[in-house]
Amino acid sequence: MITAAAARRTALAAQGFADARPSGPPSRRHLAKVLSRVQLLQLDSVNVAVRAHYMPVFSRLGAYDPALVDEAAWSHSARKPRMLVEYWAHEASLIPVADWPLLQWRMRRYEHRYINHLRRLTADSPGLIDDVLAAVKELGPVGAGALETALGGGAPRAKGGWWNRSDVKHACEWLFAVGGLTTGTRRGFQRLYDLPERVIPAAVRNTVVDDDEAARQLTARAAVAHGIGTEKDLRDYYRLEPRRSQQAVAELVEEGLLEAVTVEGWRNPAYRHVDARTPRRVTGRALLCPFDPLIWERERTERIFDFRYRIEIYVPEPQRIYGYYVFPFLLDGELVGRVDLKSDRAAGVLRVQGAFAEPGVDTARVTAELAAELRTMADWLELDEVRVGERGDLANALATAI
Repeated sequence: MITAAAARRTALAAQGFADARPSGPPSRRHLAKVLSRVQLLQLDSVNVAVRAHYMPVFSRLGAYDPALVDEAAWSHSARKPRMLVEYWAHEASLIPVADWPLLQWRMRRYEHRYINHLRRLTADSPGLIDDVLAAVKELGPVGAGALETALGGGAPRAKGGWWNRSDVKHACEWLFAVGGLTTGTRRGFQRLYDLPERVIPAAVRNTVVDDDEAARQLTARAAVAHGIGTEKDLRDYYRLEPRRSQQAVAELVEEGLLEAVTVEGWRNPAYRHVDARTPRRVTGRALLCPFDPLIWERERTERIFDFRYRIEIYVPEPQRIYGYYVFPFLLDGELVGRVDLKSDRAAGVLRVQGAFAEPGVDTARVTAELAAELRTMADWLELDEVRVGERGDLANALATAI
């Protein structure tokens, strides 16, 4: 029997929160260590505070140069080879380049799932896919808008391959889903498409992994990232099919990579990675964005931290409990509060639109540590000050502390 507290510390250690932040400026080596723990970085278009793929690195390393992530994901040189590539993993994600073949099963599934969409798309435009690929080959890395212009976007189809704008965009997204295109780089947050052969090394691109082996390897990676988790926890990390996930877990237990365990208070059986460590204590602080892999599976978050968390972006404002884009606050291994954050870049202000303490916490200490972490975050985002609004039971004390 593993206690709930020990399981929590195991999960935190697996995600890198038992490690001290670097004493100096974080380097590419530090980024690689974070990636070896979390396995992937989720992408999201919301930019109210900071892009989702930058924040988990900050949560673990503290203030770092975002160019570290940009170079790892969207550039390549002999001195600094590309580390990451985009594809659908948990959701839209940055994954290690070497993991590209492990998602081939999903590419095939998308090709089958969206075959009717492709048929509709090309029914009156039989040359569209070939024209998009030829244009990307000539122009890439290139955005959908530039492709639409190059292929005559906006005009009715004319003889010789002039396509409707929305058809071009749909073709790009279909090709991305089935592995015919990838992201060469990004400009701002705009995806610039390119051919996989210009982004992914041939040795990786040509590796063939069957579906069962891919499920085993992805489940093993999920177990590294979790430290300890249920089969459903492990399955969710890469959104695997239940049957393949269950088979993979059983095989990894048989191989000795996973150990079946019972965790106090957990309804379902758990599995611990044999290399997972359980520190006696976890110290330190971190703000977590809604798409941090420690908390993105809300049921697991509630089970491990006794912390009910929902993203309220799509909830009408009068019905929101905590706010639009809320960051849980991790302190010494517990989720002790939450803040609704917005980066007001025009004013140079990190706005704390709401600040809330969890029941039973030492509010004086939480306030002091949260104020310090918000200041660190504002400096990292190159914002001049932190301003606290009036919402939440922690707001007044936090405003005074800041």
